[in-house]
Amino acid sequence: MEKRPFTIGYYFSSVNRLLTKPRDFFKEMPADGDFNRPLGVLLVSSLLFAFAGLSYGSASNPLLMGAVYFANAVGMTIIAAGLGYMTMVMLIGKKTGFRGFFRIYAMASGVTLLAAWVPFFLMITEPWKWWLIGIGMTRSLNFSVKQALGVIVISIGVMILLFRSILPMIAA
Repeated sequence: MEKRPFTIGYYFSSVNRLLTKPRDFFKEMPADGDFNRPLGVLLVSSLLFAFAGLSYGSASNPLLMGAVYFANAVGMTIIAAGLGYMTMVMLIGKKTGFRGFFRIYAMASGVTLLAAWVPFFLMITEPWKWWLIGIGMTRSLNFSVKQALGVIVISIGVMILLFRSILPMIAA
């Protein structure tokens, strides 16, 4: 496995390919590659998401709010990838390592975060992200459509139940 550094050029070319030819992008992305580049895409997009989110509203402590936006963008991607990976292992067995799974989630989240800060765009960006994740699973990890759909539906359900169960502790 060749480790290639993350560059801003890679960021822009990846975002462009994910927007224009996502199937080709994921087909060419190796399942066992390193995750420096996908992590870089996720971090840059999360930073842009945080700045864009701050520009829309007036936070009393913009530094803290920006950190919350950034941590939420990165953290939710890691949580979703972890739950998806666990679902895959339980549902169809271990078909790939976590690295391959994280790469897909990071790239899908990285491109959708660029529009997710716009109010009410969540209704567009969230299904779009899961669609990209499904394409990544079928093209990069060679899942069947049925397997990818099963992993996505079950992991979303588990995530909803998880957050609904901890919401009363946070809201109290």
